[in-house]
Amino acid sequence: MDNMRGALGNIMRQAQEMQAKVQQMQEDLANLEVTGESGAGMVKAVMNGKHEVRAIKLSDELMTEDREVIEDLIAAAVNDAVQRVARQNKEKMAEVTGGLNLPPGFNIPGMG
Repeated sequence: MDNMRGALGNIMRQAQEMQAKVQQMQEDLANLEVTGESGAGMVKAVMNGKHEVRAIKLSDELMTEDREVIEDLIAAAVNDAVQRVARQNKEKMAEVTGGLNLPPGFNIPGMG
């Protein structure tokens, strides 16, 4: 019985440590900035880890294009930034949970 209690305590401690790591990772990711691009760099969208767009940058040469082209390129740059943030989130989560085989659908509080 004592071995079982000790093992359970160990698992709970590991879960608490992981939760703390996840919370720190989420804070770090929120401060992270990524840049999505489209039109060979003519449009850049800067986004933080909370998927908040911080800036849109348009090249001077882009300003001669039709409005619809500019709008499409802005949307594409934002979508590229979203994908980059998602990739960063996934990579960071893998670092935090590395080696821990969680069953599908298993959630540790604070992990989303």
